[in-house]
Amino acid sequence: MRTSKLKKVLIANRGEIACRIIRACNEFGCQTVAVYSEADRNQPHVRMADEAWLLGPSPARESYLCLDKLLEVAKQSGADAVHPGYGFLAENEEAAEAFEANGIVWIGPPPRAIRLMGDKLTARATVAAAGLPIVPGTGKTKRMTDDELIESAPKIGFPLLVKAAAGGGGKGMRIIRAASELREGVRVARLEADSSFGDDRVYLERLITNARHIEIQILGDQHGNIIHLGERDCSIQRRHQKLIEECPSPVVDEALRQEMGAAAIKAAHAVGYYSAGTVEFVLDNKTHEYFFLEMNTRLQVEHTVTERVTGVDIVKEMLRVASGERLRYRQEDVQWKGHTIECRILAENPWTNFMPSIGVINSLTAPSGPGVRIDTGISAGSEITPFYDSLIAKLIVWDETREEAIIRMHQALREFQIVGIQTTIPFFLQILETPEFLSGNIHTKFVEDEFLLKKTRNEELEKVAAVASALIAHMRRGRATTLKNASAHPSPWRLLGRRNAVSDRL
Repeated sequence: MRTSKLKKVLIANRGEIACRIIRACNEFGCQTVAVYSEADRNQPHVRMADEAWLLGPSPARESYLCLDKLLEVAKQSGADAVHPGYGFLAENEEAAEAFEANGIVWIGPPPRAIRLMGDKLTARATVAAAGLPIVPGTGKTKRMTDDELIESAPKIGFPLLVKAAAGGGGKGMRIIRAASELREGVRVARLEADSSFGDDRVYLERLITNARHIEIQILGDQHGNIIHLGERDCSIQRRHQKLIEECPSPVVDEALRQEMGAAAIKAAHAVGYYSAGTVEFVLDNKTHEYFFLEMNTRLQVEHTVTERVTGVDIVKEMLRVASGERLRYRQEDVQWKGHTIECRILAENPWTNFMPSIGVINSLTAPSGPGVRIDTGISAGSEITPFYDSLIAKLIVWDETREEAIIRMHQALREFQIVGIQTTIPFFLQILETPEFLSGNIHTKFVEDEFLLKKTRNEELEKVAAVASALIAHMRRGRATTLKNASAHPSPWRLLGRRNAVSDRL
């Protein structure tokens, strides 16, 4: 096993991404420190790490978002580095500065890059100065009044978007199709932006219709070397949240890939970037013109599809970069082989407008086979709570061609059985069968404007299945408490099952 300059890494996150980072650290030769809230006490990432520390109550603002608590855990555990994953504090420049000020390595980009690219208005100005095409919109970085925004709208043209200057995830964003809707749209977007990010600045941007969401994965080291790992197509979205990602895009050829990759590298150089990052573009389906959208200064949820096609372990490369090493790859070393698709398995009920589904996972059967990968932070017995994001697993498949990858994904989804909560698996099975997806003729509004989920549920069978799964779970717990041979020494596994069963009954 390789000896690393990083000795012990605190993973300031939870769920599947925490498990993913722990595995990379183990392979890299680092010890790992997990953190958890009361709701996550029994989750897999807590058991996987070398040690685990309780942060506090279940709400994220009292646990995973508490910078002071995370710093204290890092100091007491002796961690010399922290990996923030994605979400929570991953794109928080103050967190990065605080850890570095305490002598703890931030496994991610420098705070300056986080600051410049975290503010969308500043990011637009920065990349425009570097020569990247940006979506036409308001260009000021300071706060614009409602009247100033309304006055500038006719120059941009309708339809347009009102967008929050800070944050992401579709919050503080409104589609405006006519001037009469603008004042109310700005008001609502400001309220949501202020509530979500503590910053009510919004700006206007032309809405590119029939567009694709294409993003470029980049990697840079602290010696000025930056490469790109090609594109991901993230056009299957709902409410600005990505659902399916694939690599490569069915509409990006080699020439366009290299052109967009070069543009992404320019953006990264403009802010002195290193570590992993993603430059996002909107691509016009008709003209193939592309425009800078934003830069995510962190590891992306969908980094997995790029890893499978290029063979580059992005998380381990982040560890190497944080250790001060040079990139192991030159641009000419990067090759793209085959096709990968990822479906985000969410704890949401597609039959009730994707309302969150909470409860205990009574049983879980994961798919397997050639070209199938699952990144998850759950197991049988895990409780899905309302406190965090609904993502519970990522199903990733690879095959030689896009057509074969779709077939493999369909089979893997059919094998993926999660009992106890509703998930988006039925939704994905139907999406994969649409002519539009099969042909690659999709856009970012396809799910909301053109797709209709077929009603194939049988509620009576679902009730029977729920009762059966509960009985099976009860029987398994009961068997775990029975020691067949009282005179023999029971195995540690049997003792663990007995303790769990007893605690459940209490």
